[in-house]
This record gives sequence, C-alpha cells and structure tokens, in this order.
Amino acid sequence: MGQAIVIEKLRKSFGKTVALADVDLQVSAGVVYGLLGPNGAGKTTAVRILATLMRADSGRALIDGHDVARDGEAVRRIIGLTGQYAALDEALTGRENLVLIARLHGLSARDARRRADALLEQVGLSEAALRSVRTYSGGMRRRVDLAASLVGRPRVLFLDEPTTGLDPASRLALWDLVAMIVRDGATVLLSSQYLEEVDRLAARIAVLDHGRVIAEGTPGELKARAGGQVVALRVEAADVDAATAALAPMGHARAALDEITVPAHDESSLLEAMTRLRDAGIAVEEIALRRPTLDEVFLNLTGDGGANGEKAA
Repeated sequence: MGQAIVIEKLRKSFGKTVALADVDLQVSAGVVYGLLGPNGAGKTTAVRILATLMRADSGRALIDGHDVARDGEAVRRIIGLTGQYAALDEALTGRENLVLIARLHGLSARDARRRADALLEQVGLSEAALRSVRTYSGGMRRRVDLAASLVGRPRVLFLDEPTTGLDPASRLALWDLVAMIVRDGATVLLSSQYLEEVDRLAARIAVLDHGRVIAEGTPGELKARAGGQVVALRVEAADVDAATAALAPMGHARAALDEITVPAHDESSLLEAMTRLRDAGIAVEEIALRRPTLDEVFLNLTGDGGANGEKAA
C-alpha cells in the first residue's frame, strides 16, 4: 500500500537535552501505528515535527511523499491532529466549533454546516450538537476534538495522547472511532500512555526511550521479545513481598498491583513456582501460564515504571 510516513535520521535537541536522536521509522498507509515511551522519550516532539508545528535540527520526514520541512503547506492539506488537550471554543456549541473549522478549510457556509452535521453524527453527538461545549463531559469534548481533526478529510491523522483523562467507557468509544477512521482509509499515528490502547489498535509499534527507537514491530513480535511466557499469580496482599523474594531464583520476579509475574521456560515453571511458594508457607490464590502483556514488554525494554506521555518532549 506504500508508506504514509517516512522518517530518516530525525534529530531534535532543546539546549543540551536530546529529544530525538537519529530516529528512523516507516509507517504503512491505512494502519494504526503506535508510539510508546516513558516521560521525555520524544513522542510528542516527533508528532509536532510531523505536523509541521516544529522544525527538526536535521534529518528528513515525509508525509505521503511530501517533505514536512520543504512543503509544509502540502502536508497540512492532508493531515489532521488531535493533541493532548481538546482545542475547542467552550463558548460555542459543538456544531458551531465544527462549522468554524470547516469555514477555515474553505468550505462554503452551506457545505460547512453539512460537514459539521455529518461529523457530529459520526462521533455520536448529534443530539448534543446545539449545546455549548462547556456543558460537555470530557469524553464528549474529545469526540468533538477528533471530529474537528477530520473536517478536512485527512489522509494521515496524528493522535497525541487522545484518551488522557477519560473514563473507561469514553476510551472504548474513542477506540471504536479510531478503528472506523482507519477502515475508511486513513493512516493513524497514535502516541498513547495506555499500553492496552496501542495493543488493541496498532498494527505496528515503535518504543522510544531517550529520543531513540529501542524496539519496533507488531504487538506479537514485541511480546515474543519479552521471553515467550510468564507465570502470573496472585497471593494475599500481605504475602506479596515474601512471594516475590521466594520466586526470585526463577528470574526477575515483578509485582504489579495484585499480580506477581516471573519468566517461564515451559509448563514445569508452574510446578516450580507452586513448590517455592509452598516451601515459603505462602498460599496461592490464582496461578496461570500466559504470554507477556505489552505492559511487561514496555517495562522490560525501558526499565521505566510507567508509560506516561511526556509534556515537553
């Protein structure tokens, strides 16, 4: 299908801080491509450069064959951007916000109203179209903001932390919208703090850390890099530290919330874990052999305690 986004040796620094260091990426057309990374990894910097909001220090980036530095006007005609925070006029209604943006895109008043109405229906907000945006919930605002980025029918859409602060139901609704946008033929570059979100939506993923791509591939390929399988188990909260210590000889045992995981070689690892915990006098509430989650892949690759989107870089 060709490459919608091509990044070659992209570099960007802010003083002595290197935000991007020789980043190379290729994003096929018609897919969701995920960007993951801890605070300061460079995700938002990359999005801003691709969206022509910031210039790189060196390297090259192409959007649908157009150089973002040399042909920014052509790039802006074919992209859409939904940033970390909804960029809406709260004094206007949802429909008025979209009509305003459509007019700025050069549509006639009549066509702008038609486009706004069609998008409001697409994002499920027709009934709230005439209400002031200040009365909208967080999820409704994000849907209108996404609709605003679709006014110009972009071929490439950048979503930078689109579901930050949303409740689970609102996130699910937005995920469905993203999947629908891709089915309609757009390419989506998704920078997200929710690993589940990227795992569910993205065909391929790049993991950034300190401005460099440290891993790239499909979700399945990245999970395979984490070691194949893990033993996942639950014990009483008071026994978590002792259980983690008892399992340490099996490999790097990690406790997250109420679950402990340890690398597994095969089915015999289940018996070994049960035996070690029994010998330590710890009762097992639940145990299973499973593939690593994307969260575990992320932690193994970056050594970071979480996957939050950076604010400046």
